[in-house]
Amino acid sequence: MTKPVLQTAIPCTFMRGGTSRGPYFLRSDLPADRETAGRVLQAVMGSPDARQINGLGGATTLTSKTVMVSKAEPGQPQQVDYLFAQVNVDKDFVDWGPTCGNMLAGIGPFAIENGLVPAEDGETKVLIRAVNTGALIEAVVQTPGGRVTYDGDTAIAGVPGTAAPIVLNFADAVGGSTGRLMPTGNPKDVIEGVEVTCLDVAMPVVIARAKDLGKTGHETSADLDGDKEFMARIERIRRAASLAMGMGDAEGRVIPKFAIVGEPKGGTGVAARYFTPLALHEAMAVTGGICIASACKLPGTVAEGIAVVNSEARENVTIEHPSGVMDAVITTGTAADGSATILGGGTLRTARRIMKGEVYIPARVWAGHGA
Repeated sequence: MTKPVLQTAIPCTFMRGGTSRGPYFLRSDLPADRETAGRVLQAVMGSPDARQINGLGGATTLTSKTVMVSKAEPGQPQQVDYLFAQVNVDKDFVDWGPTCGNMLAGIGPFAIENGLVPAEDGETKVLIRAVNTGALIEAVVQTPGGRVTYDGDTAIAGVPGTAAPIVLNFADAVGGSTGRLMPTGNPKDVIEGVEVTCLDVAMPVVIARAKDLGKTGHETSADLDGDKEFMARIERIRRAASLAMGMGDAEGRVIPKFAIVGEPKGGTGVAARYFTPLALHEAMAVTGGICIASACKLPGTVAEGIAVVNSEARENVTIEHPSGVMDAVITTGTAADGSATILGGGTLRTARRIMKGEVYIPARVWAGHGA
């Protein structure tokens, strides 16, 4: 008698990317259709469950992220495709809409170590397409001797210790989700009585002045997450802004994001708090940080008069967040109609390979696979 298969083994690499972490998969090792793939990823992470006790999830939005990587089709400009899925911790939902700039930091190393991209001596540039948004990103990975190294002296806020630097350059950051730099057509809009800037650079974000919501932009997660009236108010604004941006009803979806900005304590850049969207991000998302930094460089936005920046076409904008600071390099230029625009954005991250092996899920989740 054939012994029944009770669990299915799936190859994966568990990695930290930036200030997030989760399992990285080869796309070919998961179901082709997203509905089945979503169920598999929920089983991998242990969702829905507030503790994710039955899987790899860490019971926070930053540690309930999953990544799928594949070699690009011949003739495409990118070398690899990166598909991201945000697995909701305690709700039966997998969001395929956004991408994640922090997990993106691990794509280059993962692609090299899995033979999708050949390593060069010194450093290797990996051109990545974010499938969720269509954005193209160049990752510069340290590969002395033709091998990925994770050791180095680069520190990023929100991660203890140091590691090798990974440079992320977003080549076509503008309009990835909506097709427009300013999806409403305006640098500022008034929504629910609050002035906001709706911007789509690397990630669509609705940005408000902290002071207009009774805040400073320097609060902790306990300060903001515990203020239920405030959280309910910004969610109403976010959902109304999503409709104005042509993105539909955002209920149950994680994009657009929401952020508040305040005067920097360090004398340059801007203070910001970024929401995921129903809780404060403990650090700063890469894509969200690029969008916020872009708002600091564009005239007429809510960040004007708050952010301390200069007039250079390429500037490193410092963003103060709950865990420290993040630097985003923003390149500005002039559009065909004479208006200011964003030509590119980038940042510096690190990554770490934590574990490589197999993750097990109940065989019934992926019917017929491995049986």
